[in-house]
Amino acid sequence: MEGFGAVEVDPEEPTFREPWEARTFAVAGGALAAGGFNTPMFRHAIERMDPGHYLTSSYYEHWLTAVATLLVEAGTIAPTELDARAGGFPLSHPAAVGAGDVDAVAPRETPRFAVRDDVRVRDVQFPGHTRCPRYVRGRRGVVVRVDPAAPIPEVEAHRGERVLDPSYSVRFDAAELWSEASEPNAFVHVDLTERYLEPV
Repeated sequence: MEGFGAVEVDPEEPTFREPWEARTFAVAGGALAAGGFNTPMFRHAIERMDPGHYLTSSYYEHWLTAVATLLVEAGTIAPTELDARAGGFPLSHPAAVGAGDVDAVAPRETPRFAVRDDVRVRDVQFPGHTRCPRYVRGRRGVVVRVDPAAPIPEVEAHRGERVLDPSYSVRFDAAELWSEASEPNAFVHVDLTERYLEPV
């Protein structure tokens, strides 16, 4: 996202600042391992947080909100139980996209593109979970690496199915992404599955 300034990096930052963060990490890992939800569902629950809550809460508060939201949506816990124990608990908004809004696709592992191929990122606006960054949509790049097939995030998040798609590292000239605001001779590499790309 633009407009939030430089990313602050604390080289001395501990893994967990408070004991509750470690417990949240463990609960999230346990729920994932138990099969209650998958990683794309978890990421989408964070994306569905109220923007004001998201921007004013910490990293592990995002995790806690996502896990609580997914457990409530699965019927594992009730919102009243959370309220009784926590004195009120903010959950993420309901998903705007359901399983029926994402087409079923067949897995594909044979890459369509090769290293040095010119590609354009499809400019698809999708209200659900995606791993295609907004700032590369509609932009041209060059395939610099062909990676193993990877799960399609939209299908995994909304249909609960693990479907593989060829994946690539695509290099973008910073000027293609940010025009005159970019540094000269600077490049950005983005990992993208094939469904996000089209030939130029």
